[in-house]
Amino acid sequence: MPAKRIYLAGPMTGIPLDNYPAFNTAAARLRAQGYHVENPAENPRQDSWEAYMRQSIRQMLTCDLVAFLPGWAESRGALLERYVAQQVGMQVTRASLLLDQAA
Repeated sequence: MPAKRIYLAGPMTGIPLDNYPAFNTAAARLRAQGYHVENPAENPRQDSWEAYMRQSIRQMLTCDLVAFLPGWAESRGALLERYVAQQVGMQVTRASLLLDQAA
C-alpha cells in the first residue's frame, strides 16, 4: 500500500464548479489506492486568490508528491505550486500516471 502523501494541483479559477468534480474524483480514486491525499477542493473558502494560495501552499508542503490534474499548465496557481514544489525538492508528476496504475 502506498505511504505517500499526495497534494493535488490543477486549474480551478474560471472553470465550472471551480473544477471541484475533477479534484474530488481524483482524490477518491487515489485514496482507494491507499494514498493520503491533500485535496485543495476540500479546503475552506478564502476571501482572495492570494489567501487561497497561502493556504494551499502550506498544505502542499506537508506532502511528499504533487500530482497535477489536466490543464495545470494554464493555471496561475498550479504553476506557482509547481515552482515552489520544484524549488524545495518535492517530487512532481501528472495525476493521470498515478491513476492509470490502478486501471
